[in-house]
Amino acid sequence: MSGEDKDDLNPRNRGLGRGLDALFGEDDQLNVSRETDGFSEEDFSANDVVGVDLGRRTLPVEWLRPCMFQPRKNFDQDALEDLAKSIGMHGILQPLLVRPVEDEDNQYEIIAGERRWRAAQIIQLHEVPVTVQYLDDEAVLEIALIENLQREDLNPIEEALAMQKLMDEFGHTQEKLSVSIGKSRSAIANILRLLQLPDVVQDMVRHGDISEGHARTLVGQENAEELARQIVTDNLSVRAAENLTKSKKTKKTKSKPDKGVNTIALEEEMARLLGMTVTINASSKKGQGSVKIDYKSLDQLDELLHRLSKH
Repeated sequence: MSGEDKDDLNPRNRGLGRGLDALFGEDDQLNVSRETDGFSEEDFSANDVVGVDLGRRTLPVEWLRPCMFQPRKNFDQDALEDLAKSIGMHGILQPLLVRPVEDEDNQYEIIAGERRWRAAQIIQLHEVPVTVQYLDDEAVLEIALIENLQREDLNPIEEALAMQKLMDEFGHTQEKLSVSIGKSRSAIANILRLLQLPDVVQDMVRHGDISEGHARTLVGQENAEELARQIVTDNLSVRAAENLTKSKKTKKTKSKPDKGVNTIALEEEMARLLGMTVTINASSKKGQGSVKIDYKSLDQLDELLHRLSKH
């Protein structure tokens, strides 16, 4: 079994600790299915039993559906094939976490384990082991995002969007994210900055045309899309991309001889932090002036207001 397969099948290897252990339970290998002691889904109302564990069992694959909050949009087919082979040899060692779909009989939403469900279908398994829980939408969203983030196989844009959603929906800070998913705060900040890039450049990152390292050099660049295409066309390394963006900044600096070096440096630093074009105009009166911030979309404006309101 490859390292990726093991990580997929064991949440403890993904740093979730007791959090998902409490949801999945201690046993890694399931040999039998069972009903919840003395109860079934019909004995509960989804409105007043949030968090109730209905136990482990096996369910037909056709009774399951993907989670509406799944942050992963792309599933690598080769990786799924590898996982399917592993499941064919060893079985599904870790049950999927699911919740009943309200007002629909024999329908369950996958909260964690969609890759295992897809791989099981490749080798035509008819049933898969699951842990059934009633969870509200907020709990489902948080578990789905953190579970995928800890697996570290989302593309950088999916990862950034998942982090941003955790911050927006649950008020997570970068410090809390750092603890939850095991990444440094600086790494989280760098990933979130990718959302400042134009949509076209973000799509290039999603599809693997440019790497996360390439993309970071483009944050704050007015002509990020043009530079990204040049990086792809010339097959530039990250270091070469850094030199390219620096040369563009140097040309821009030379075109503004009326501004001091410190003012230009401050403009560029603010542009880097905000992902928007920043212009500082000093007044003839000492110590006075104005700051102009250019945004390219309402989303960028909303992000700016969101940041300002937090401070």
